[in-house]
Amino acid sequence: MTGLGSGYAPVASGTVGSAVAVGIALAIWWVVSLAGGDAWRLDAAWLILTLLASVGCVVWGPWAVERFSGSARKEGDPGQVVLDEWAGQWIALIALPMATFSQALTVLAVQFFFFRLFDVLKPPPARQCEKFPAGWGILTDDLVAGVYANLVGQGIFRLLLS
Repeated sequence: MTGLGSGYAPVASGTVGSAVAVGIALAIWWVVSLAGGDAWRLDAAWLILTLLASVGCVVWGPWAVERFSGSARKEGDPGQVVLDEWAGQWIALIALPMATFSQALTVLAVQFFFFRLFDVLKPPPARQCEKFPAGWGILTDDLVAGVYANLVGQGIFRLLLS
């Protein structure tokens, strides 16, 4: 739940957690590119990782809220929990072009920025999703932010730069 300890960052734990998710994504991109680099394999990896992180948030969310409630920055979504940021960050990468190393770095950097922007701003319905119980409330606002970031990324990388 704490994203390899990144949730314990003294400031901006969500940003630090998202950065760790981007680092994991870069490592996965590298492994997939060595194995042939098929785009569908990357998309499958982002979907599987998102699913695993999402299940973890929902299953362990009630425990995390209870465990970290004394130091939670906001009720219901403890700052130490960054598995939700991982899920949202990986959704932001689905179906984006990352054929070369420089393209992958560009996509990862741009999507990191847009995911964090939407996660902080929480445009509707993200803010309303935080009101869901326990793990669902922790998770769904980040999934919405990831979808928004993905839509912006699709516009940038598929429409504007094609």
